[in-house]
Amino acid sequence: MCSSNSKNAKATPAATTVPDINGRPVLQPATSNQRFTRSSSLKKSLPLPKSTTIVPVPPPPPKQKQGGNNKADSMNSTTKTVIPEKKPKKSICINSSNANPNSLVVKYLPEMIVNVPGSIAAAWKEQVEVMQVQRKVKIAHYGRSIKSAKYDSCKKITSLYDLKSAIDRSPVTNVTEEKRCSFITPYSDPIFVAYHDEEWGIPVHDDKLLFELLVLTGAQVGTDWTSVLKKRQLFREAFSEFEAETVSGFTDLKITTTGSSYGIDVGFIRGVVDNSMCILKIKKEFGSFDKYIWEFVNHKPIMTKYKVHHKMPVKTSKSEAMSKDMLRRGFRQVGSTMIHSFMQAAGLTNDHLTTCSRHNVCAALVPCAPSPSSTSI
Repeated sequence: MCSSNSKNAKATPAATTVPDINGRPVLQPATSNQRFTRSSSLKKSLPLPKSTTIVPVPPPPPKQKQGGNNKADSMNSTTKTVIPEKKPKKSICINSSNANPNSLVVKYLPEMIVNVPGSIAAAWKEQVEVMQVQRKVKIAHYGRSIKSAKYDSCKKITSLYDLKSAIDRSPVTNVTEEKRCSFITPYSDPIFVAYHDEEWGIPVHDDKLLFELLVLTGAQVGTDWTSVLKKRQLFREAFSEFEAETVSGFTDLKITTTGSSYGIDVGFIRGVVDNSMCILKIKKEFGSFDKYIWEFVNHKPIMTKYKVHHKMPVKTSKSEAMSKDMLRRGFRQVGSTMIHSFMQAAGLTNDHLTTCSRHNVCAALVPCAPSPSSTSI
C-alpha cells in the first residue's frame, strides 16, 4: 500500500489532496516527505564506527621531599616512570678526531682562539704580558743607584720572545730589596728615594750645606720635598751656591732680578738674605754656624726608635727651643715644625724607622753612645 501510494505520488503530483483553511487552499511541497525519507535513509546507511575503549592516563607521581620519608616511595618503587632523554645537538670541535667537515654546526673552544698563533687575541695577550713585566720592573727599581743587569736588559722589550731571551741571557743573582721608611712607596719619585737613601739623617757639619738645607726646608713648607729637590740646582744658582757672605750683599735690584729670572717669590728671597746676615753674626759669636746648631743637641744626634711613621711627631722640645732662639736672633721662616724638619735633614735627629735599613747606617756614624734623651715607641 505504501509503495503504490508513493509511486502514484511520483507519477501524479497534482493528485495530492490540498487542505484548506476557512475555504482557502494551503499549498504544501510535494517532495517534503521524500526528502525526509532520503535523509533518514542516508543516516541509516552510514556505517557506524567501531566502539573504542578509552584508557585512563595515570596521574604523575608526586614529588619526593628531600630527607623525608613518604608513603608514595613504596608505591613508586614498583612502577618506574621512563623519562625520555633529550638528544644533544650534534656539534663538532676542531680539535676532535671525529670532526665532520660537512656538518653545519661548528664549536670553537676559547682556548683555541687565544692560543692560535698569529691571531689578534694571541698578539694582544702577548703584549699585555710584556707591559705587566715592564711595569713591575719600573716600579721595583725606583731610586736605586745600582740596577741589576737582569732588569737593565728588559728596558727595550718589544715582544714576549725578547723578554724571555733577555731574562735567559742575564746572570741569575739574588737581588734583595732594601727596606725603607714607610713614606717611601713604589710610586715615590726616584729623586726623593735617592735623597732618603743618601742624605736624609746623615749628620751634616758644613756651614754651606747647613745653610742650603735651611733654605730648602723653608721652601718645602706648603709643598713637598720632591718638588723642592727638583729645583735644588736652581736654588744653588739663585743664591750663589749658598755662600752666606755673597747672599747677604744682595741689593733690592738683585732680589727682584733673581725672583724674575728663577721664578722664586721675592718675599722668600728677602727672608733668605736676612737669614744669611744672621748666620754671619753667629759665625762671629760661635766661630761657625755648625757649632751653634749642634749645641742644641749637645753635639750628639738624637737616636729615635720609631716603628711606625704616623707615631713620629711634627715638632719636639728641641726644635721649639731652637726656633725660639733663632727668632730672637732675627731669623725668618724658622717655625718649630720647620726647624724639626731641618733637624731631620741635617742629621741632628735620626728619625729613620727601626725597620728601615738606613737607621743602623746613620746610627753607626755617631762617634759616641746615643744621648739619654733618645725616645722609643
